[in-house]
Amino acid sequence: MAIKLTKILKDGNTGGRVAARIKDYERRFGGEARGGLDERKTGYRDFENTYYDLVTDFFEYGWGQSFHFAPRAKGESFAASLARHEHYIAHRLRLGPGMTAVDLGCGVGGPLIEIARFSGARIVGVNNNALQLERAARRSEEGRLSHLTDWLKCDFMHVDAPDASFDAAYSIEATCCAPDKVGVYGEAFRLLKPGGCFAAYEYCLTRRFDDANPEHRRLRADIEHGGGLPEIARPQEVAAALREAGFELIEARDLAAEAMPGIPWYQPLVGSGLSVASFRSSVAGRRVTNGSLWLLERLGIVPRGTTQVSSLLELAAVALAEAGRLGIFTPMYFVFARKPE
Repeated sequence: MAIKLTKILKDGNTGGRVAARIKDYERRFGGEARGGLDERKTGYRDFENTYYDLVTDFFEYGWGQSFHFAPRAKGESFAASLARHEHYIAHRLRLGPGMTAVDLGCGVGGPLIEIARFSGARIVGVNNNALQLERAARRSEEGRLSHLTDWLKCDFMHVDAPDASFDAAYSIEATCCAPDKVGVYGEAFRLLKPGGCFAAYEYCLTRRFDDANPEHRRLRADIEHGGGLPEIARPQEVAAALREAGFELIEARDLAAEAMPGIPWYQPLVGSGLSVASFRSSVAGRRVTNGSLWLLERLGIVPRGTTQVSSLLELAAVALAEAGRLGIFTPMYFVFARKPE
């Protein structure tokens, strides 16, 4: 673990900025009040950039280049389950050669590159984080897919592209970072050609979530803080926002609740291993992970602040796994909507 993680952190762009950035993140958004909802929304650009500057190296180390969840069938590999989840979006949008789609919140480009390779469509990735976008473009070039991929560094609430530029639009667990659902869906609507479709996997609280339950509220707060989220929506809020943005909502359902018997989406967070993203569920496992990073930090092998970032991600991982087990949260509320002709 030490050798691989050390190389990633030293090769990445986080470097000596880790300690200062995590201190600023916790100062502004941490504590008992979790930073306050208003500031997470009004300052969302800085909020999200600060978060992803901190965690991108850790996500890639522990999860790979596709920063999302997927249920797994028995006998299916982790990587195959992620690819299948991505292919489903491409399939529903009927992406193919000659089409151009936009990926709103493309991360480091893992899903976008997979969808471009799978479908043959040209995909434009939108991301406001320079670190992630640089890695996405490099990997696309290394994979010889530059002819099918393009990248826009801009806020997905205000995309630097003309109206009706795209045949299709999608987002994979990214619009949860938007400060305003109507705003981000409205931007997708603007970018689509008449008759074009939008598909997304959205973070949502489920009907089992109980506002009167303090444990449910704590888990939601931990997911939001540890996951860099302004606010987790409810299904009815997502549906209402899509309609208000102008879409015809064709389909909305929780794919986690409908998954075939197998390995649930949250299982990698509680499975074995010492990666920063795939935490052990036991207290002993988490202590080993943080203890290893603490020692590496003291030895000067990883940047100062690394242990704090690990703790932030552990907070999210533990809360996500427990919320998934309780069935009060889903990362794959699937929506499929159409812009009228």
